[in-house]
Amino acid sequence: MKKIKILSLVIICTLLLSSQSSVNSKDVKTIIKELITPKEAQLPPAKGDLKTRGISRGPGITVLSPDVSLADVKSPFDFKVKFEPRGGVKVDASSVKVTYLKFPYVDLTERVRPAISENGINLEQAAIPAGEHSVRITVKDADGRESNVTVTLVVTK
Repeated sequence: MKKIKILSLVIICTLLLSSQSSVNSKDVKTIIKELITPKEAQLPPAKGDLKTRGISRGPGITVLSPDVSLADVKSPFDFKVKFEPRGGVKVDASSVKVTYLKFPYVDLTERVRPAISENGINLEQAAIPAGEHSVRITVKDADGRESNVTVTLVVTK
């Protein structure tokens, strides 16, 4: 009888601990989806000229969502970017870099890493504070040819 009570106690403790760890994993998912923090949004704008290179033979980059032509983007939103290989050369998904153009630059790559594939970026429910935000996306193909695009979002809550 004593062994059954101990076994029951062990099972209850195990269940409680496993339910606690599932709560923690949900918290981690929420953190990953916060693309830009309020503290980062308060940083000063990037200094200098933010020009990108001219014509490139690297992969094509097309922002599918949010619609950057809109005056205001509501947060959170789905952040979807399509990569298009050129010349039959595959996109190198490990080369993708996402940079928030503030001073100093903020590397957002690890926050979106789980959403990156050779086809693009598919980050659902990305949260960004209200304001104007410029983000540069850089990608290379298997031959090392690089392309980049700068996206400016005007976000409202």
